[in-house]
Amino acid sequence: MDLILWRHAQAHDAQPGCDDASRALTHKGEGQAARMAAWLDRQLPDSTRVLVSPARRAEQTARALGRKFKLRDELVPDSSADEVLALLKWSPDTGPPHKGAVLLVGHQPTLGLVAARLLGVHAQSCDIRKGAVWWLRTRLREQQWHTSLLAVISPDLI
Repeated sequence: MDLILWRHAQAHDAQPGCDDASRALTHKGEGQAARMAAWLDRQLPDSTRVLVSPARRAEQTARALGRKFKLRDELVPDSSADEVLALLKWSPDTGPPHKGAVLLVGHQPTLGLVAARLLGVHAQSCDIRKGAVWWLRTRLREQQWHTSLLAVISPDLI
């Protein structure tokens, strides 16, 4: 299974008294999302499931891809890695529940914590930058699940 983690693009800073979930992308963030979406659209299989945080900035980032997606409360800011892996039905013992690809559009530190858990590294090692994509692949080898990092792509490099 491929798990693609896409952190939302740059958003406006939170304003006093405003709901964090309503923060919108900046002009720069819209450009980041568009560039990354164009790259992802060329790479992702047509059958990729796209799951998105209901926060406005994540939804705007996902819309740039132009594919159907589902909003999932398990991906709100400050969700835990356990909540995200439960959403995916991903078990440490049985690994991912199916083959194929899943794209998650969400927030840091949650996406970084998911990457760290699956890669077996310290969470500080997985700081996913705004608008960036981390592409993970998990395979069964010699009766054990192994996750590798296939790509880290920043919108600034596209």
